[in-house]
Amino acid sequence: MTMSSGDFINIYPTELKFPFELRKQSACSLQLSNKTDQYIAFKVKTTNPKKYCVRPNAGVVLPGSSCNVTVTMQAQKEAPPDMQCKDKFLIQSVIAPSGTSNKDVTTEMFNKEDGKVIDEFKLRVVYVPANPPSPVPEGSEEGGSPRASLTEDESKSSSLPEAVSRSLEEPKAKSSPSEAWSLISRLTEEKASALQHNQKLRQELELIRKEISKSNAGSFSMLFVVLVGLIGLLVGYLIKKT
Repeated sequence: MTMSSGDFINIYPTELKFPFELRKQSACSLQLSNKTDQYIAFKVKTTNPKKYCVRPNAGVVLPGSSCNVTVTMQAQKEAPPDMQCKDKFLIQSVIAPSGTSNKDVTTEMFNKEDGKVIDEFKLRVVYVPANPPSPVPEGSEEGGSPRASLTEDESKSSSLPEAVSRSLEEPKAKSSPSEAWSLISRLTEEKASALQHNQKLRQELELIRKEISKSNAGSFSMLFVVLVGLIGLLVGYLIKKT
């Protein structure tokens, strides 16, 4: 932290920097710090008093304490060449009697007479652009692209599981009809085979009945019951299987 230092007070900053904008007031502050154990009176002067308003322009800084001075520049109708300002400020400080208040400070206290020690600091005025180009909007715009790309990436990454799910489900959807048709085809073949066996059994039964008709009634009855039972068991088994 750069400051001006004398026997009585420290002054910060060492320049009066005003944000300059046409037709608008601007202000800056000074801090006066008492580095002694005595009362210090101060007074602020400028080479262009009509252009600036100083509050307070005079006062007292208590021992070991500080005082803030605000300097306001009136609105300017035109900018100086190359934004250079020739205005100067002078801050005078002097030891004051103990108990001195702001209203007790007079111009005579700063007269250089009778070997009185008066500290004087000269401060120059510097204009700075009121609205300097800020990298923040550009940064935010540049930052917008990564955010946008991030959003796109997020949308892609969020759709990826869905795509994977669809890819996993599609084979199932495609394989399900084929499996169903395979099962139907197998059942149809088994049913046809069962019908074929049934027809063959009927033919054999018909032949047996013709043979039995030539035998006696008792033998026919017993054999017929046995055959009917076997056929029933076979047909039941086939039907259960289908």
